[in-house]
Amino acid sequence: MEDRDARLREVARFAVALEAQTGCPAQLLIAQWALESKWGAKPVGHANYFGVKAHPQAPQTCTVTTHEIIEGKAVECQQVFADYPSLEDSCRDYARLITQGPPYRAAWERYQNDRDLHALIDGVAAKYSTSPAYANLVATISGQTNVTQAIAAARQETANA
Repeated sequence: MEDRDARLREVARFAVALEAQTGCPAQLLIAQWALESKWGAKPVGHANYFGVKAHPQAPQTCTVTTHEIIEGKAVECQQVFADYPSLEDSCRDYARLITQGPPYRAAWERYQNDRDLHALIDGVAAKYSTSPAYANLVATISGQTNVTQAIAAARQETANA
C-alpha cells in the first residue's frame, strides 16, 4: 500500500501545480490517473497514465491492446496511444487536453462558469471513455478521503515552499 500512497502523493503535487497553472481540477486529474493507470501502477506504454490516445502533440506513441464498449459489448482492439517520457509530462498533457482539447471544450467552458466538478466529470467522461460507468467511477475516486488528503498535503507543501 505504501507504494500506492507514494504514487498518490507524487501525482497530487503535479495535480496541484497544474491546477494553479491551467485551472484543471486536481480532483479530476487524480481520479482519472487512478482509474486509467490503477493508481499509477500500470501506465500505457512508458508513462501514459491517463490512457490518452495518440495526437499530433504527443512526443511518441505506442500500440496497445485495449477494451472498448461498442454497442454495449466489450470489444478487444489495438489502439495507438500517446506516450510520454515521465509522469509529469503525462500529467501536463492531460491538463492541456482537458482545458484546451476540442472534445472537452463545451464541458470546460461550462466548468469555467459554474465550477461544478461533477458536471465537468460527466462532460469529460462522455467523450473520454466508452464505458457507461466511467463518470461514476471518476466521481467516486475524486471524492475519496485519500485523494482529498493528498491534495491538501500538496497544497500545504506549496504554501510552505
